[in-house]
Amino acid sequence: MAAIDHWLLPEGIEEMLPEAAWRAEGLRRRLLDMYRSWGYELIIPPMIEYLESLLTGTGNDLDLQTFKLTDQLSGRLMGVRADMTPQAARIDAHALKREAPTRLCYLGTVLRTRPEGFAGSRSPLQVGAELFGHLGIESDLEIIGLMLETLRVTGIDGVHLDLGHVGIFRGLAREAGLADEAEADLFDVLQRKAMPEIEALVAGFDIPAEQRSRLVALAGLHGEREVLERARQVLAGSDSGVLAALDNLSQIGAEVERRWPALPVSYDLAELRGYAYQTGVVFAAFVPGCGQEVARGGRYDQIGEVFGRARPATGFSADLKTLIALGEVPGAMTAGIFAPAQGEAGLDRAVAELRAAGERVVQALPGQCGDAAAMACDRQLVYEDGAWRVLPI
Repeated sequence: MAAIDHWLLPEGIEEMLPEAAWRAEGLRRRLLDMYRSWGYELIIPPMIEYLESLLTGTGNDLDLQTFKLTDQLSGRLMGVRADMTPQAARIDAHALKREAPTRLCYLGTVLRTRPEGFAGSRSPLQVGAELFGHLGIESDLEIIGLMLETLRVTGIDGVHLDLGHVGIFRGLAREAGLADEAEADLFDVLQRKAMPEIEALVAGFDIPAEQRSRLVALAGLHGEREVLERARQVLAGSDSGVLAALDNLSQIGAEVERRWPALPVSYDLAELRGYAYQTGVVFAAFVPGCGQEVARGGRYDQIGEVFGRARPATGFSADLKTLIALGEVPGAMTAGIFAPAQGEAGLDRAVAELRAAGERVVQALPGQCGDAAAMACDRQLVYEDGAWRVLPI
């Protein structure tokens, strides 16, 4: 094996070199400061937990995305986090145990067995926020607003918001009495919007014709706001849970359009992101030229039950690396001052004062290669007229 092979990274695993790392760190600080101004508290969950805690209530998708290993101390199976949302739910339900609404935010690396989308990362820098303890649409709208503000701070333009509601599909499947396997098969073809497959699959269900018609029609219920009125006609006669979900989606959509009138909004009643644990509205932000959503979220009211408290919850998350790639994030590395290596009178004090004032000061090392320009400095510290002065190079 050639020596260079020792430096190869696994597919989908990246490192950040200085310029990109400073850019990421600068954005991290701005976002966390912004979340704090909205009342969100920062949490730093562990990178690894017992598997049952990480995967509780999250379904098969997250299980497939989770790296697993055996704890040598306890013999129990552990997992490396692939999503920080379940960890936030555990912290809210078990560690904080508050009655009042709780707002949590986080930013850290997650690890996934497979990338999402073509050439995607398996080690995203997940940034997100969760709001626990409130069931109304106001909390969903707050989270949507926080997601949009995140994209604005990142410098991402041309955002398009897509809204859906998993309660509509859940209600139709429950009304039809579909077995788990049949529901999973229908979910799969709906996500691909494969109409011939949907029609063939539903035709084999032993259910009334009107229920088959509603399930097939679901894939075509996408578009701008008028699609909601068409959905009311198509889904007329469904059980109350389906119609309540449609009303909830309509209310949230109307308020989104009122608060952000310039924001393009579309609706997709067959969009089931996070179906395994989402319970209500789901949403995603898209931008031109990017086939995958750049941020997504939704309501998930039951995930904390196994931790002792099934609190209402809604939240969103994004990959900081994706935001940086698509946005206009300034670099944090600034030009600096090159100081001599000799410990002349007052030099250490002059350097310390400049650094305390926020300047980037690089002190030369005896015998080093490279001058001020090589150290990315545009000024130098020189001793002149009995004082240390900063002069342009």
